[in-house]
Amino acid sequence: MDSYPAVEDHGLIGDLQTAALVAMDGTVDWFCAPRFDSPSLFGGLLDRRKGGHFQVSPDGVEYVSKQLYLPGTPILITRFLSADGVGELVDFMPVAGDRPTDRHRLVRMLRMVRGTMRFRLDCRPRFNYGRDPHELEVHSGGDIFRSPGLTVTLSPVSYGRPEAGVEIQRSKEGISIVGTVREGDYGGAVLETGSPDPPRMISPGEVRELLVQTRDFWRRWLARSRYTGRWREMVERSAITLKLMTYAPTGALIAAPTAGLPEQIGGQRNWDYRYTWIRDASISVHTLLKLGFTDEAWQYLRWVDDRIREAREREVPLQIMYRVDGSPDLTEEVLDHFEGYRGSAPVRVGNGAANQLQLDIYGEALNSLHVADSHGLQSPHQGWMDTVRVVDWLCEHWDQPEDGIWETRGGRQDFTYGRLMSWVALDRAVRLAHRRGRPGDTSRWVSSRNQIYEQIMARGFHPGRRAFVQHYATDVLDASLLAMPSLGFVSPMDPMWQSTLRAMDTELVSDSLVYRYDPNASPDGLPGNESTFTMCTFFYVQALAQSGRLDDATLTFEKMFTYSSPLGLYSEEIAPTGEQTGNFPQAFSHLSLIGTALNLDRLLDARATARVTGD
Repeated sequence: MDSYPAVEDHGLIGDLQTAALVAMDGTVDWFCAPRFDSPSLFGGLLDRRKGGHFQVSPDGVEYVSKQLYLPGTPILITRFLSADGVGELVDFMPVAGDRPTDRHRLVRMLRMVRGTMRFRLDCRPRFNYGRDPHELEVHSGGDIFRSPGLTVTLSPVSYGRPEAGVEIQRSKEGISIVGTVREGDYGGAVLETGSPDPPRMISPGEVRELLVQTRDFWRRWLARSRYTGRWREMVERSAITLKLMTYAPTGALIAAPTAGLPEQIGGQRNWDYRYTWIRDASISVHTLLKLGFTDEAWQYLRWVDDRIREAREREVPLQIMYRVDGSPDLTEEVLDHFEGYRGSAPVRVGNGAANQLQLDIYGEALNSLHVADSHGLQSPHQGWMDTVRVVDWLCEHWDQPEDGIWETRGGRQDFTYGRLMSWVALDRAVRLAHRRGRPGDTSRWVSSRNQIYEQIMARGFHPGRRAFVQHYATDVLDASLLAMPSLGFVSPMDPMWQSTLRAMDTELVSDSLVYRYDPNASPDGLPGNESTFTMCTFFYVQALAQSGRLDDATLTFEKMFTYSSPLGLYSEEIAPTGEQTGNFPQAFSHLSLIGTALNLDRLLDARATARVTGD
């Protein structure tokens, strides 16, 4: 189990249709093709022996490695430092475009900066999560791996010096190339999926041209950001990461590019996050509009609109998550031939939570429409009429047990957060109708909204705990309720909220880290525990700031940066030891980081202005 690299010791590269993880030792141990949610080609992150990998690293020499991104891009540089020299591996994926394609390129360019070192390239694909066989074809210009569902071409990048000795070993398992690289030499390989062309020798000049094109694309895109606040480096890295997790043909934002990474090492809370949640896509609209990425926000909004339009044909209007193309089939299965990351089984692909009833998603969807409309992105007539049908459905169905935001599998409850977001959905629908003079039964919507408010105040607040609680039948706290003030449901200075925040300080907060809830006090249908939830920590920062504890909020926010990966990436959760757990990187973590930075900047600026003016 020690052979598995830490989750945080990976960089993410991608082409806006799929992505790969590259470990600190130069190993690609996670890559799915042709889409994010396709079966893995390299899955060594979930099984070092059976999953497959693509490694480029020094051979037979002691070294240390460091990783960094080329500034303003997701181009990853892995530096290998030894007594013999310094080598750099540059990994990137040229942008695949806005149309679905099976052709994707993973470029691995090796450059010797100083001295001389021997390097090994080891490519061992394992198709369809290691379940499909493949054949290796040897060509004069490279190699082809053929499986029943996918073809992969491996083309070498020529070395700068023809006399450099190169040893090649091929077997049914894969191919290994060992060679000496001297100062000034270039080498490496380009792996391509779905190419009808035979492999060929690629010149370093051609690779450098691809590098320049990819670099310029990302820097042009990032230049559109309007963020100029205090935490620019972290916000921009988060924005790039979110863009990397976007499926360009539809605008869908996946929750994470990985599957099966455990919330607790050795535990069973191992889910597949390579899909698009209504919740994530909706929140991303708000975040991207504030950063100035209007085109991306509009594309996400159209994706949400499409799901609302399809709601005409469903008994329950919205599914909580979909595939990147909008299809609803996410059948869950267990890869029982994989041992799991550091022995964390079962490894699940697909997601059985897709058919859960989670009422909060309607609040997130309507809030995104409301925010977009305030920025001039109005829904067309038919889109509004489809929205009206969803809101009318919610009026009839909000008062029922549901599965909740955390997708627990311990049975339905009257979750307070689900009621809160149902209130948000109806409130935003009323505002939209009044703002634009759109038709809708607003008197009914207002009546239902008020009923929800009164119910939460009567049943969601536990008088003994003096706090809003997870659901009506418990006294357990839940960090999702940290969003109550920012959503406008309760004043951050309300005594009911202040006592809730103090209770969370005591029970859910560990230093700057925040647990979602206590699974021992509120059984969720699964064994084991979990780590602190990164998104909840950022929500906590915002709640502190809004409640008048601005200095505490700023310090907690800065502390969170010490828990990021060396590249500024965040997984879903953080263990008490500081180790990142869960799927990686996680969209919700980076969305909430950006939102927190924006809100903190606004409040800190307002305080500074007040001090200057004496207000």
